[in-house]
Amino acid sequence: MICLEYYSTPFPDIPSQSLIESTPLIVLEEGRTIGEITLIFCSDEELLLVNQQHLNHDYYTDIITFDYCSENVVSGDLFLSMDRIKENAIKFNVSFNEELHRVVFHGVLHLLGYNDKTTIEIKEIRDRENYYLNKLFHVKH
Repeated sequence: MICLEYYSTPFPDIPSQSLIESTPLIVLEEGRTIGEITLIFCSDEELLLVNQQHLNHDYYTDIITFDYCSENVVSGDLFLSMDRIKENAIKFNVSFNEELHRVVFHGVLHLLGYNDKTTIEIKEIRDRENYYLNKLFHVKH
């Protein structure tokens, strides 16, 4: 089940239905069972606070993933910076919806065990993001 929450202020441009429908499909296609995944929409400052308090990191990011998976069931909290996602959409010349889905898919892929620490891991997780974005938006990267 996919839940949507707001850290403090609601963001009006969230494509809720698309996120609720597309996110579980990734989990199922990767051969796992969907548990509860909560998407928590934040501002840059709110996510910076989460980053500082929980990870001892003092920098802005677009997503922080908290993994609550057990065995085959994929569950977790994805904290998403709407400010960063909007900025990155402009920077990478893609739509807000595409960038938001990319970041959500990125977090879900982390829950599925994909990492992004090495060059090989980064390529693998980007390829999976693009694969799922292409299925949803029919985009080419």
